[in-house]
Amino acid sequence: MTPMREIYWNIPGHLFLYLLFFPFLVVFLYGIYRNLRLLFMGQPAAVWDHFWDRLKGFVEHAVLQRRIARDAISGLLHLSMSWGFAILLIATCLVALQDYFGVPILYGHFYLYFMSLTVDLFGLAAIVGVGIALARRYGAKPDRLLTPRLADSYGILLTLFLIILITGFVIEGLRIAATADPWGRWSPGGWLASLPVLGLAPPQQAILHRLLWWFHAIIAFAFIAYLPYSISLHMLAAPVNILLRNRQRSGVLEPLDLEHAERFGASTIDQYTWKHLLDLEACTECGRCQQACPAWMTGKPLTPKGVIIDLRDHLRLVAEGGDRRKMVGEVISHDVLWSCTTCGACHQECPVFIEPIPKIVEMRRHLVMEEADFPETMQQALRSLEERGHPFRGTGATRTDWAKGLGVKEVATNGRPEILYWVGCAAAFDERNQKVAASLATLLQRAGVNFSILGEEERCTGDPARRIGNEYLFQTLAQENITTLNRYGIKKIVTSCPHCFNTIKNEYPRMGGSYEVVHHTEMLAELVGQGRLRPQRRMDSVASFHDPCYLGRHNGVYDAPRDVLGSIPGLQVKEMGRCRERGFCCGAGGGLMWFEEKIGKRVSWERTEEALALQPQVLASACPFCLIMFEDAIKVKEASDRTKSLDLAEVLAQSIQRAE
Repeated sequence: MTPMREIYWNIPGHLFLYLLFFPFLVVFLYGIYRNLRLLFMGQPAAVWDHFWDRLKGFVEHAVLQRRIARDAISGLLHLSMSWGFAILLIATCLVALQDYFGVPILYGHFYLYFMSLTVDLFGLAAIVGVGIALARRYGAKPDRLLTPRLADSYGILLTLFLIILITGFVIEGLRIAATADPWGRWSPGGWLASLPVLGLAPPQQAILHRLLWWFHAIIAFAFIAYLPYSISLHMLAAPVNILLRNRQRSGVLEPLDLEHAERFGASTIDQYTWKHLLDLEACTECGRCQQACPAWMTGKPLTPKGVIIDLRDHLRLVAEGGDRRKMVGEVISHDVLWSCTTCGACHQECPVFIEPIPKIVEMRRHLVMEEADFPETMQQALRSLEERGHPFRGTGATRTDWAKGLGVKEVATNGRPEILYWVGCAAAFDERNQKVAASLATLLQRAGVNFSILGEEERCTGDPARRIGNEYLFQTLAQENITTLNRYGIKKIVTSCPHCFNTIKNEYPRMGGSYEVVHHTEMLAELVGQGRLRPQRRMDSVASFHDPCYLGRHNGVYDAPRDVLGSIPGLQVKEMGRCRERGFCCGAGGGLMWFEEKIGKRVSWERTEEALALQPQVLASACPFCLIMFEDAIKVKEASDRTKSLDLAEVLAQSIQRAE
């Protein structure tokens, strides 16, 4: 006997279903139109490049949901619900296909293996997922989850979906019981649902089946129609956002066309691109960004989720003509804007690739370039950049003082080197970081590396200016540096500053400066691997390594620093709980090196306390700003007698046996 079942059993006049669906469809499409109209308020955005790479990312993160699955519970419930919904929707469409065109869907092995067994298993998984979601929403939910105003929206959607799933199985169970279906056990959900109704008479089973079938259809249509008007709009917007995600690294900012720009930055919501506005619509409010944000975790008013939600609410109110507040200063306060370290944790954690940092920087650009309204300490740093080419106001050092007596060559007098050592402002002008520059130069010399420096011709890369919001100053400094580098024909650059590394490697190419750029940890790891540097002196101590945000999270360099530390005899490396991709910021990024933290706990104190809990003798880093922050924090914590903050180059230099 061939496995099969009658399509639309016990439902006379089922074609009325399509007519019934029409008003719900109209409501759904109007909701889509209303949301698209919001996106059309934005400026143009170029997001249609590299289609196959985008499609690959779509499969990885929208279909397989790899980022969501990082959290085991969230991954389980989302995969269960989304895949359950998708499979049930596919099955429903296949039934309609048989109804319209006579394709034998409910027939043969395909009917047993897919339409019965597979669909039921995914439906049961969806019920489990909804159950977990309801428990998290209304039980002991994590603080990062919903805002109270949207809890009801989620509750309505979850309840509707649960009703759809349960009534679907009961309907199937009633059919199995009433028809004594010989293939009923192939539908485990329906077969289980049939057991309680076996005692009913067949006419009662048929009546109950018919009533419940139409109720199920109406609830399903209502669920679909409600999607564009609820928080679950992200079910539609998030996959699109993943497909059209920014393909640049998270530490790269979009430049301004200064010659043709009519404004600088964003002061109103319609000055963002439509892709920025899509970010707002795609937010699931899961709070993962908030949980990882160093500003929020140390008592600052900034939460990345809050920025996105507030901008989204503002967008909708503006579209309806109901929000007269200024976006910059009222919707998003100054304290929020100047709390962001641009560490990238929010970008790293977001499962649907929403990016709060560009939105914050656009508002900073407006404040800095149009209103000149930003913290005085930052103003002093930018004035120093304009006047002296570096942000360390008040220093009396030159760019080459650190190199006295080391025999370091300069490009101007020795010609193009194999490698240019980009010293950076901190290593040149900060007394503590001058020791790092000296250690690195000594290591390179010992390894026989042909390198030189620019000396007084080097200028700040412009990173602080760009992150603070002065794009004009950034482009001025960048163009000056690019002109110098190109004049000397520089091909390869090594730098110990992750901010210089990120800027020259990722942002200069769009301005005509393309070079091979490596961080000093990468070069040192390579030299150790080649045997050109041989750590020999034992260091019987414990070290903990801090991942600089602009080296690790923004540029994916995690292994090289650990390879260097692992090569040192006797050195035991203990990882902090927040490390690698989920490392915690030192607090100096985003121009906040030149900003006094007055709200909440200092970010550097939080990070230093985490390191000190491991009782290390060495708190190792690979960034001049991290080094400065940790030096100060260790003093405040009165731990200087037991823990030293050292750059990785200094640690390695201590272990290199000097020649006799």
